[in-house]
Amino acid sequence: MALEGIDLLDLDRFQRLEHYEMFDRLRAEAPVSWHDHPTAQGFWNVVQHQDLVTVNRDTATYSSETGGISILTPDEFPGEGNGTDPRGLMMLYMDPPKHTRYRLLVNKGFTPRMISLIEKYLEHRAILIVDNIIERGSCDFVVDLASELPLQAIAEIMGVPQEDRMMLFDWSNRMIGIDDPEYADADGAAASAELFMYVNELAKQRGVDPRDDIVTKLINAEVEGDRLSEFEFDMFMMLLTVAGNETTRNTTSWGMWALMQNPDQYAALTGDIDGKLDRAIEEILRWATPVYHFRRTTTVDTEIHGQEIKAGEKVVMWHISANRDEKVFEDPYRFDIDRFPNEHIAFGGGGQHFCLGANLARMELKLIFREIMERIPDMRLAGDVEMLRSNFIGGVKHMPVSFTPGARRNPAPLD
Repeated sequence: MALEGIDLLDLDRFQRLEHYEMFDRLRAEAPVSWHDHPTAQGFWNVVQHQDLVTVNRDTATYSSETGGISILTPDEFPGEGNGTDPRGLMMLYMDPPKHTRYRLLVNKGFTPRMISLIEKYLEHRAILIVDNIIERGSCDFVVDLASELPLQAIAEIMGVPQEDRMMLFDWSNRMIGIDDPEYADADGAAASAELFMYVNELAKQRGVDPRDDIVTKLINAEVEGDRLSEFEFDMFMMLLTVAGNETTRNTTSWGMWALMQNPDQYAALTGDIDGKLDRAIEEILRWATPVYHFRRTTTVDTEIHGQEIKAGEKVVMWHISANRDEKVFEDPYRFDIDRFPNEHIAFGGGGQHFCLGANLARMELKLIFREIMERIPDMRLAGDVEMLRSNFIGGVKHMPVSFTPGARRNPAPLD
């Protein structure tokens, strides 16, 4: 593939998984390259692991708040965009010291104690999720298996009744899938508004009936006199809904897809779950890299990999490329559940913006893969895998699978 043939704005090529070849060429020949945009300011691409880590950690030089984290700045989106400008209002779109203060606020919902409190509950839910499909011998892995545990986890953390969890699923799909034909009628701004109305009502309920959930903690949390405004609360709940649902669901789907394509790895994992699961999860995270990129804006003139970049220019970090960097990962296109060390950056390149939900995601992945590996040792593809049309989210929309039917476990209800 010639460099001049590379187009990182061609969503169809990402949907066909042709982006790997584009990034291979960029890493080898143009690790920091300029890309024009037909309707907005162009952008620089950072595709090597070491450069992404540098940019991600240097929040003074590379701002999340100035221009946002998408290739398009909020005011560059056509029409109404997504209906909101989250700069300075959502943690992803903040720089220190504001980011540091807000992270302290929301950390209260993600302490080890809070995560451990729901682990037993999610373990129970993982059993029920597999119970729901195991007698059938076939299912849509994404809809029936991968999507359920993240939804239930986020619903539990947010204090959303389980019967409402599919509304979170719908809002998330509509906000993320606006460039995909399957969601052609989706209105991302309307989905955001519906979510905001729902969580505001939830906040009112918790004001008079506090519970041990993140809504109660967020509406009452205070650090150095700061409390979340209503809109800041809304924006965080949007972040939690999308990030907590899309990323883990897609990582689960990519992981199962990789195991089915590599039956030796599938057999090795089912044969030694206790010994191999932890490293397998890290390889699944590297392989999936569910968020393909984030963007920063330079605050001063700087240089990356010998390339001069002026203040005010866009810098796009491609995590999906960095996690296939030959300089860091030996034979990066080999799916290897024993890979160690595994310095993947599926949760970001460290520093201030390291993923808040990393421990929760790892726990969910371990629970669902343990349950599948123990009970379904022969899952196989039963049709075409359908990918999301996006260069931002590595979304798996549908993945038909079949397997030998098994017996339900029918666990006793939790107290």
